[in-house]
Amino acid sequence: MHLNNHTNPHPIRPQNKSCPAGGTNTVDLEPKAGVSGQRGVVVAPPSGNTAPTPMLVLHRGFDTFAMSIKATIPAELYDLLEREKAVAEEERRDVLVVYNGIQFLLRPHGGGGYCFLISEGDNGATWSFKKPNTKDPWGIRLSFGSRYLALNGLGRAKAHAEHVTKQFGIVYQKDDISFARVDYCVDIPAPNFALIPEHFVMHSHTKRRDFITAEDISVHGKSGRVTSVTVGSTTNRQVIIYDKREEITAKGKVFWWEIWSANLRKYHEICVNLPNFHTVSHQSIPKTLISSDASQSRVWRIEFRAGKKLLKDTWNIRTWKDLFARFGDLCRQSCERIRYTLPAPNDTNRARWPNHEIWDLACAEMNGDLFEMRSDVEPCRVKEVHREQHIGMIYRNIFGSTLSLAALEGKERDNLPAFFRDLGRRFDETAKDNAVRTAKQLKDAKERYVFMQKPDADDT
Repeated sequence: MHLNNHTNPHPIRPQNKSCPAGGTNTVDLEPKAGVSGQRGVVVAPPSGNTAPTPMLVLHRGFDTFAMSIKATIPAELYDLLEREKAVAEEERRDVLVVYNGIQFLLRPHGGGGYCFLISEGDNGATWSFKKPNTKDPWGIRLSFGSRYLALNGLGRAKAHAEHVTKQFGIVYQKDDISFARVDYCVDIPAPNFALIPEHFVMHSHTKRRDFITAEDISVHGKSGRVTSVTVGSTTNRQVIIYDKREEITAKGKVFWWEIWSANLRKYHEICVNLPNFHTVSHQSIPKTLISSDASQSRVWRIEFRAGKKLLKDTWNIRTWKDLFARFGDLCRQSCERIRYTLPAPNDTNRARWPNHEIWDLACAEMNGDLFEMRSDVEPCRVKEVHREQHIGMIYRNIFGSTLSLAALEGKERDNLPAFFRDLGRRFDETAKDNAVRTAKQLKDAKERYVFMQKPDADDT
C-alpha cells in the first residue's frame, strides 16, 4: 500500500518496478530506488477542496478486460468441444472438461455468434470460440472479471491468457489481437458524499445516464438518492461514479468486503511508520468497514471505461505493448474531458468550476503504475469467503424448505427434532434406492462447483 501524500515529479507509468508486467505472482513490497511510495491505500494530498478528514483510496485496479484474437481453435479441441457440448445439451447443464491441463466448464449453448462458451471460474477467464472458418479469422474472444483482476492484476491476466492459448494449441501473432474493453476503477469510502449529476462537466454531445433509487421517505415526503451516474458510451469513452456498497449488497459480491478490509489492515500497519504520521488524521480512518452500517461503510467507485473505438481508432492501441505504454495517458485524458466538479457559488461558467476532491483523488491514480495494481488480500481467502456465502445460501434454502415440509405434514415446534432425524433417514433411504442417480447428481454438483471447492476436498 502507499500513501499518496506528496506529488511525484516523475510519475511511474505504466510499469511497476517492484512487480514488472508479465504475470509474476511474487511482489517485492519494498519500493526500489526511484519508485515513489508503496502500493495500496492512498490518502489525498491537502488542497483547497480537502476536508479535515483525509479521503483515501480503498482499492484501485482493473475491473473488466475483454479482447478478441485473430485465430481459430485447432481441430482436436473443436472435436472434443463438439462431443462434450452434445452431452451438455442433452443433460441441460454445464459439463466439466479438461484439455491439456486446463480445466473449464462448457455451456450447453453458444451465444453472440460463438459456437462454444467456456468458463474457468473466478480464477481464470471466460472464453468464446467460433466454429473454424477461413472467412471469419477472428474466432476467439476472452474476458476477465473484476475478482480475478482485483486479486491478480492485468499483467497476470496477460500471462494467464497466453498460457491457456498455448495449452489449447492456438497460434497467433502479437498483432493478431483486438482490445474490446478495458475498465479501471478506484474505490473511495465517502459516507457523506452526495452524487449530483449536474456537477459533471463534459462536452455538450456526451451522453449522460442517471440511475436514481428510492430510500427512506423524509418528513417532507421527498425520497430518492442518486446512486449512479454514467457519462459516455460503452464503445468509446465512458466514466461512471456509483455507490459500490449498494451494488455489492444487491448482487451478493461479499468478496469485496474482504478486499477492502485487507487494504485497510495494510494501511494501519504502515501508517505508524510514516514520517508525517502526525499530520495525517490517522484516528479518523476506520480499521474495518461495518457492512451493515451504510453511514460508516458507503464506498463510491469511480470507473474509467475504454471501448474498442477509443482504444483502437483514437489511441491506436493494438498490441499489449501499446496498452502498457498508452493506457495511463488515455485515462488521464478521460479525467480532463469529463470532470466531476465542486460548483463555484459566484461563477456561472461551469468550465471554470474546480474539481471535487473525490475526482482529483481518483484521477491522481492514473499517474501511478497501473498494470500491476492488485489487492493485498490472499486469493484463497476470497475464495473461502465466496464458498462460505454459497454454503450459507444453500443451507438457508434447505432449512426453509424443511420447515415448509414440516408444516405441510402437520408438525409442531416440539416435533421438529424428531422430524429432522426422520427426514435424514428418508434422505438416506432415497439415496440407497436411487444409487446410480444419486451418484450422478453428486458428481454433477461437484463439477458445477469445481472452482469453489477447497483444494483438499474429498472426491471419494
